[in-house]
Amino acid sequence: MSSYQVKLDRFEGPLDLLLHLINQAEVDIYDIPVSQITEQYLSYIHTMQEIQLDIASEYLVMAATLLAIKSKMLLPNPSVEMEEEFLDYEDDDPRDELVSRLVEYRKYKEAAQELKEKEEQRSFIHTRAAEDLDQYISHDEKRDASIQGVSLFDMLSAYQKMLRRKSLKIPQTRTVRSQEYSIEDRMNQVIDVLSQRNGTCRFEELFEVAEKPQIVVTFLAILELMKTRAIICTQSHNFADILICQMEEEKSDG
Repeated sequence: MSSYQVKLDRFEGPLDLLLHLINQAEVDIYDIPVSQITEQYLSYIHTMQEIQLDIASEYLVMAATLLAIKSKMLLPNPSVEMEEEFLDYEDDDPRDELVSRLVEYRKYKEAAQELKEKEEQRSFIHTRAAEDLDQYISHDEKRDASIQGVSLFDMLSAYQKMLRRKSLKIPQTRTVRSQEYSIEDRMNQVIDVLSQRNGTCRFEELFEVAEKPQIVVTFLAILELMKTRAIICTQSHNFADILICQMEEEKSDG
């Protein structure tokens, strides 16, 4: 498989990933289970590296921070060995600084979401006939429109689950293959599959081939098609199957 790099433009940073994991685990942000969250965070980082996503250094810094906090929490509390006059002193919880940053980040994230909802509500109010504003929409805004209720965290999670299911079904092999897979060719194949299925299929249905290089190329092809607005990804609710849908323009072209 030829080298291919994808920048995480959609990711908002390591705090966004941490908040995603905390919400997914349904735990109190003020009492983060550091060991569990660290393991899941490192799993995401490993998956990003495995599929050759270009990871910003701040993600690796956060990984080191989580490991440091985890180590501190595993150390015995020295206060139990202090003399009685010193027992009223308690060391700061090593999670405090991280929790403070997460709470602040969540505050601004929720405020941004509220402003976005107000913007959407305001978009339904018109004082004149609607005009075609596509020429004023930036490339980034068009790209973001291809993701409806599905973040790249959700896509990575679906990718991890799909790999786990396949590993249970197929015996492990170590055959060296020289075949290379083209992302451009796989993008065309994905569009062909969607066209044959009335424009919609489940995420896992695009991973029929069990070979790891083909799996990685398929995932990168899906990300590239999302970025170019050839497809959109939808999810009815948390943990539901992700649906891949072909955009109307692509259907008409096909």
